Amino acid sequence: MSFQGFPEAALDFYDDLEADNSKVFWEAHKEIYRSAVAEPMHALTEALADEFGAAKVFRPYRDVRFAKDKTPYKTHQGAFVAVAPATGYYVQIGAPGVRVAAGFYEASAERLAAIRAAIDDRRHGAELERIVESLRDTGWEIAGRVLKTAPRGWDVGHPRIELLRHKSLTAVRDYGFPEVIHTPELVDKIRDDWRAGMPLVEWTVRHGGI
Repeated sequence: MSFQGFPEAALDFYDDLEADNSKVFWEAHKEIYRSAVAEPMHALTEALADEFGAAKVFRPYRDVRFAKDKTPYKTHQGAFVAVAPATGYYVQIGAPGVRVAAGFYEASAERLAAIRAAIDDRRHGAELERIVESLRDTGWEIAGRVLKTAPRGWDVGHPRIELLRHKSLTAVRDYGFPEVIHTPELVDKIRDDWRAGMPLVEWTVRHGGI
């Protein structure tokens, strides 16, 4: 199955799911989920796999065992191409449209220490600064889990303290729902953006690919 775009029914499905996140709704509309969301997402990631690798298409069910929010279904469909632990390329569709991202989403203590050591290094840290600024200047949102103050053992006056405060670091671009998301051309758009995010991913793999 080649990717032909996400149909309007995918956006409508998530609009309705946000209003009625119940098993009754899901069972009545699971065929729409399959045809309008799951199958196109698999086709999209398969079209990108030649360059970026195979993606994990996430299950639509939420893990509610320890959550206060007991709604059973995710209100978006995501897929992730991992090139290192919790590091790689992401795409999702939901009611707000399509979103892409690249970077690292979490890190063990050992891995985060290695990343921070690289940020501290004048050459490697300056390289990451340039990557992040280039992404920001071209319309990406720089996101991730960020400490409110300096990490333990680091000087709040460090020249790259903003980067050191990150416990995860991602570049995110929201497409919304322009016409292109309903067409095969979305593959090329995402390919171009994942390529733009590649320096951030590759920097993380080099310095924190534990």
